[in-house]
Amino acid sequence: MTKADIVANISEKLGMEKGDVQATIESFMEEVKTSLESGDNVYLRGFGSFVVKTRAEKTGRNISKNTTIKIPAHNIPAFKPAKIFVEGVKSNVEVK
Repeated sequence: MTKADIVANISEKLGMEKGDVQATIESFMEEVKTSLESGDNVYLRGFGSFVVKTRAEKTGRNISKNTTIKIPAHNIPAFKPAKIFVEGVKSNVEVK
């Protein structure tokens, strides 16, 4: 499913203009992004949490040059689904 599919589905369900729905979704995503960039986590009860995770410094390998490199510690955005969300997927999606 793409963002356009989500906009179309919400627009149809709520009877709103697609432009209004798209603006709302874009604003939501921008707020989540801004919050994470400032180091704040976003918690959506029943859905999940958008969090900032810290990755520790580690040693990696450049295989083509056969050398080791240090990968510095860094932060990455992550999503942790809510327990009810995970259970819903487990019970409703067939294992392939």
